[in-house]
Amino acid sequence: MEEDGGAGSGEPFAAGAGAVLTGAGVGAGTSAGGGGGAKLTQVLHKSFGEVQGILEHNRVLIQEISQNQETRDADGLTRNVALIRELNTNIARVVDLYGDLSGSFAHAAAAKKDSAAAAAAAAAGDKAGPKRPRSAGAGRQQQQQ
Repeated sequence: MEEDGGAGSGEPFAAGAGAVLTGAGVGAGTSAGGGGGAKLTQVLHKSFGEVQGILEHNRVLIQEISQNQETRDADGLTRNVALIRELNTNIARVVDLYGDLSGSFAHAAAAKKDSAAAAAAAAAGDKAGPKRPRSAGAGRQQQQQ
């Protein structure tokens, strides 16, 4: 994970920058080929790791903001403005990551459902050919014997 220069450096924290997830990216691994579960697990692991890193960084920012507030030092209070902006940016990033994860789950679930339906239809098509309609008397003849 990449970290910025330290708490409050003015740069938003971007753990794993460039690792933005989209539903389409996860769905590609959920084809009938069977690799979907592993791909989804990999995406989850990566995303939750990124979220965890951002939240840990936010904890450090909040501690620094609290210390600056307690000391009531003019420089520290001025610095809190930048720290709070960074904190807000990080929170928005976490919200985006959770939104991407939600979309990924929805896409993966839909792909799995479609794949299962297609497999069931193919299996049903293989077992049963076109059926011949029975005549009304066919069942009665067997019962009389």
